[in-house]
Amino acid sequence: VMADYRRVVELERRILELDSKCASLRSEKPDDDYLQNAASVLEKLKSSYTHTGESSSLYKLLQDYTQVILDITFYEENKLVDQEFPEEISPFKIQQLLQDLTEPELLAARLAPNQEVQAVLGLELLECVYWRRGALLYMYCHTLHQRKQWIKKNKATFLKCVQEGVRYLMKMLQVRSSVKLSDGVVFHDSNTTNLLTEVHCQTHTC
Repeated sequence: VMADYRRVVELERRILELDSKCASLRSEKPDDDYLQNAASVLEKLKSSYTHTGESSSLYKLLQDYTQVILDITFYEENKLVDQEFPEEISPFKIQQLLQDLTEPELLAARLAPNQEVQAVLGLELLECVYWRRGALLYMYCHTLHQRKQWIKKNKATFLKCVQEGVRYLMKMLQVRSSVKLSDGVVFHDSNTTNLLTEVHCQTHTC
């Protein structure tokens, strides 16, 4: 009973925090489709988080919560892309977005500790949070690659972003596969090879 209570309290706190953030962003662009969708789902979440006794209900809440995060971060990512990743704020914003997109996994593991994360969130959502992190770093690295002077001064940071981005894309490809991918894996699937080659080529001099 105490565990269920803590679970409800944590979900309630997270939902209210996200609701406040969504409202703040909507003041910037009230007609944004993704923020409108996030606000709509949040209204449902606020009215239902007190009924989480069944594990299936908890799963649905976490899935809806994940969708809200995907919608809100998509809006924030688009702002960064439109601004061409300003040097002064991008490193902080990138880390913040990566943390936000990691949260569904952490929350699922904490609130449903006896279940696999993919069983709680579902394959599509889990793939999506990996893809979004990989794609965000890919877009960031693609932009940075055009800043030759920045690259010279920050090569280690750049390479770390590239490697982290590829790691997330590999984890996305692993979600529906029983094969564990490693840094030295040899891909025999042409789509996989093309995807990772494109990421590499866009972020290196090919």
